Amino acid sequence: MEKHLPNLKSLAKTREAETTKYFNKLKRRKPAALDSTVAGIHEEVFAQTNCLNCANCCKTTGPLFTQRDMDRIAKHLGIKTGEFIQRYLYMDEDGDFVLKQVPCEFLGADNMCSIYEVRPQACRQYPHTDHTNFYQILDITLKNTFICPAAYEVVERLKKALPM
Repeated sequence: MEKHLPNLKSLAKTREAETTKYFNKLKRRKPAALDSTVAGIHEEVFAQTNCLNCANCCKTTGPLFTQRDMDRIAKHLGIKTGEFIQRYLYMDEDGDFVLKQVPCEFLGADNMCSIYEVRPQACRQYPHTDHTNFYQILDITLKNTFICPAAYEVVERLKKALPM
């Protein structure tokens, strides 16, 4: 999947209209086999994917931090939650806590996460291609095809597996 990374934005852009049209049909029809099909494709794709070869998500986007995330990470770092927020986060226009900067400060030069064991829930679930009720997250999935080569591959395989 990492083979897509150098050209991922242009690949995703060339497929954007097609994918949007496909996703609109999925939203309307909500095929019964959608979640099981996506889950199977997700497993296949991630069996062939080493996220450490990419880490584009950590380099280009920041996750939302829940209160539980902030408390857990602060404890891991041996600081108070307020200090963690002050150092690393800000509240965005939607009232969500997000990273002050990207790439993520916890990402090492080797693409390893220094807080991997306690990473935010959003990082644990990214790119969400194994989400149940997949039709509910199609908008974010479309955005993720521009960031994550594996998400791009899942979507391309889904279009073939469940033609609309």
